[in-house]
Amino acid sequence: MTKCLGCGALMQCEDKNKEGYTRSLDNKFCERCFQIKHYNKYSFIDADGKRFLENVKEIEKTGDLVLLVTDFLNLDDISKFKIKNPVILVITKRDIMPKSFYEERFLNSIKCDLNVVGKILVSSKNNYNLDALLEMINKYKRSKNVYVAGFTNAGKSSLINKFLKNYGNRAEEITTSILPSTTIDLNYISITDNLVLIDTPGLIDEGSIYNLVSGDELRRIIPRTEIRPIIYQVKSLQTMVIDKYASLYLDDNNITIYMSNDLKINRFYKERSTDNFKYYDIDVLESADLIIKGLGFIRFKKSGKVRLGLPKGVLYTFRG
Repeated sequence: MTKCLGCGALMQCEDKNKEGYTRSLDNKFCERCFQIKHYNKYSFIDADGKRFLENVKEIEKTGDLVLLVTDFLNLDDISKFKIKNPVILVITKRDIMPKSFYEERFLNSIKCDLNVVGKILVSSKNNYNLDALLEMINKYKRSKNVYVAGFTNAGKSSLINKFLKNYGNRAEEITTSILPSTTIDLNYISITDNLVLIDTPGLIDEGSIYNLVSGDELRRIIPRTEIRPIIYQVKSLQTMVIDKYASLYLDDNNITIYMSNDLKINRFYKERSTDNFKYYDIDVLESADLIIKGLGFIRFKKSGKVRLGLPKGVLYTFRG
């Protein structure tokens, strides 16, 4: 059976409503990937994460190296992968990180329960550290097969495409999209005779805002350029409203917001509520980060109490 070069689905001509449909088995891409690639037209595929978890069992049997791909805004649930293989933690999108981030200190601060043999910051867009990542892969890989895993929108497919361009021996690209579940099944991509990157379906991050918004909204939420942290001095009770995606009611604190530059932030000098938000009364600690899944994080200079409002279904966590 032939697989789509874009998403890894088995190609079939029988049912256009199922994954892998193509008008001809001679095509290299399924109809869905062709529409994404040429017209940016996305067709949703059921993405409950079951297929990824099934793949994890198969990956563990091989003992092969895994590239666990994430970005610096979504680092805190990487232990959910629960994989026993050796792992290189690849933090993508260095180009959107503030230049003030001290890389070594940042990498050392990342803790998880996985068998991490290496950590590295890269940018597929700017070719940053890709040669160093290739050297790390060659050092730790146990066979020519290396699995590429991560949450949806982590930048897995963009990373693989840049490896194909820089080091590969084939002209085709796999399919990329900001919307979830672009990769459908294991997709074997031969980079060289000694390196095959195996793209895996992205794991849906439960509680992420990515799961609740449209493609146009995702284009505003996902940073495309270097994030400019915004600092606010809060001297009296007030509400900070972050576009239509979050609100903070707090007093006497300094906060720094790390999110997309395209989001609008407004300040109101009274409590303000939104009907479709769920509210949480939380205690924040000094220098802690409040992470809103898929949106970014907010750093608090002081300990204090905060009333956090989020769209129903979006979750938060703390770091530090």
